[in-house]
Amino acid sequence: HVERHELPCGFEDAARLRARHNEEVLGISPATGRPHIMVTFTEEMANDRLMVEEMLRGGMSVARINCAHDHPEVWSKMIDALHRSVSKTGHNCKLYMDLAGPKIRVAALPPEVDVEKGLHLHEEDDLLLLPLPVSDPPKKGGMPIWIEPSSILEMIKPGEHLFFDDGKFEAKVISIEPHAAHVRIKRISTKKPFLKPEKGINLPDSDLKIPSLTENDKENIPFICQHADMVGYSFVSEPGDIELLRNELRKHARKKVPAIILKIERLSAIQNLPALLFNGMIDNSVGVMIARGDLAVEIGFERLSEIQEEILWICEAAHVPVIWATQVLETLNKTGFATRSEITDAAYGVMAECVMLNKGKHIIKTIQTLDDILRRQVLHVDKKRYILRPLGIAKNFLR
Repeated sequence: HVERHELPCGFEDAARLRARHNEEVLGISPATGRPHIMVTFTEEMANDRLMVEEMLRGGMSVARINCAHDHPEVWSKMIDALHRSVSKTGHNCKLYMDLAGPKIRVAALPPEVDVEKGLHLHEEDDLLLLPLPVSDPPKKGGMPIWIEPSSILEMIKPGEHLFFDDGKFEAKVISIEPHAAHVRIKRISTKKPFLKPEKGINLPDSDLKIPSLTENDKENIPFICQHADMVGYSFVSEPGDIELLRNELRKHARKKVPAIILKIERLSAIQNLPALLFNGMIDNSVGVMIARGDLAVEIGFERLSEIQEEILWICEAAHVPVIWATQVLETLNKTGFATRSEITDAAYGVMAECVMLNKGKHIIKTIQTLDDILRRQVLHVDKKRYILRPLGIAKNFLR
């Protein structure tokens, strides 16, 4: 028998630790008790302060800048618009900046292909993956596609699978040749089977040895340290990756080092998650983003539900805040009308400490809808446990 006071961390202590770490990373929790709402900024918002003010009043408490787009001059305008809007409305808002990270993608298509339309693919088509720069391709082996980084061609093996454009095209490596890879399209999951330049490539079976911190990232870190409260870290796979970023941040941080948000988007990150969390907790200011887009492609869409549950559990045990991301209320954001399934998906975000919305034409309505969903859902759920409160429909029936 162990006495209560001898326990190193009981349920109440754990709740306090989670709340403290949540506040350290994401800021003071909304008064309603719901998770924070993070919104991706666009250049349009940099020039529309009234819109930013409305976003803050609607419930945004974390602003996101994606460093894969635009440049420091535009980011500065976004930040200025945010700060002015915060001063005007009195609503607090943290700033999160995403490092671009390494990009594995289609770099170029054959010259005869209309890049606006893309390369029309069919199942069982053969492709020949080639390194940059674009040059005369071999006469056989399939339709040539140039990819970057070129070093990928040295890391893939026959029999491994790869996916183009967020999993829309699944291919299998047939053979490896000097400076080329012969792959075959095995499945197409889109009604518009056209592959375009700049589309991403996922290689879940391959042992990729690519630096998680690029030279471009390092160039942006001084700006991030000057302005951001949090920095999103793409392609993180092992504790050494965190050390790389931590050292760079410490070099340039004037005061407080931005909190590191580990973006879990690769199979290797899932496999190494306990080690990543232990390393990240060295600084106390660490969070996790469930980047469900790339993650679903990496592990298989049918496993996403299970794996995101496990991430939530292990992060709760580690008292590490979680950001629920990718395609939350996406149809509503783009069209103004939500699907039934995405409403339910958004409600599950209540188990995280923050829910991320991407850019869209209907972002104000989307923020307000998400705020409403989370306000209601937080009355039923505390992290991954149901509160079992009295049910409104039952109370009305008994009157």
